[in-house]
Amino acid sequence: MSHTIIHLVRHGEVYNPDRILYGRIPDYHLSARGQSMAAATAQSFANHDIALLWSSPLERAQETAGPISETTGVDITLDDRLIEAGNRFEGLRVNSWRSQLINPIRWPLMWNPALPSWGEHYVDIAARMMDAVDSARRQAAGHEGILVTHQLPIVCVQRTVLGQPLAHNPSNRVCDLASVTSLVFRGDQLVDYRYNEPAQEI
Repeated sequence: MSHTIIHLVRHGEVYNPDRILYGRIPDYHLSARGQSMAAATAQSFANHDIALLWSSPLERAQETAGPISETTGVDITLDDRLIEAGNRFEGLRVNSWRSQLINPIRWPLMWNPALPSWGEHYVDIAARMMDAVDSARRQAAGHEGILVTHQLPIVCVQRTVLGQPLAHNPSNRVCDLASVTSLVFRGDQLVDYRYNEPAQEI
């Protein structure tokens, strides 16, 4: 029985000078560096047996999938299951000393980080992502498939297949920009797990 490989690709760097938590907000695009990252990751798939290429509908994912489509000759199909995690803090500045999460008005949403209580729950993210992985595995049987998505959805897949708790410290995530997490199946059984950063030097 031949192997099937499903690659989960995180999008490249986004142009976000205001350091906003953009989440599912539209019109956030790759930066120039992100475009270079996408190109490098695309080249890592040259001469691979790619049978499908699915992308989150968000612009940054589609822009990362574009060079992969050019390299592999496979058209992009949008799949809502690959979208970024829902988050009620979207639109806020969260990554600097001016973080708007300091405001006590938002603290009630933080009552349970293990869910997390401020957004789409980890179990729901994992369920939709594993459903997408299973669909891709069946459709690409005996070949390779690529799913272009976002960090937290990929991390939920990683932790699911590795048997780790979904609740985690975000600072411990291993899912860099434009990275590739590869799941190798024999039939419907996962037989290998790989992680690679083709754009690491950019």
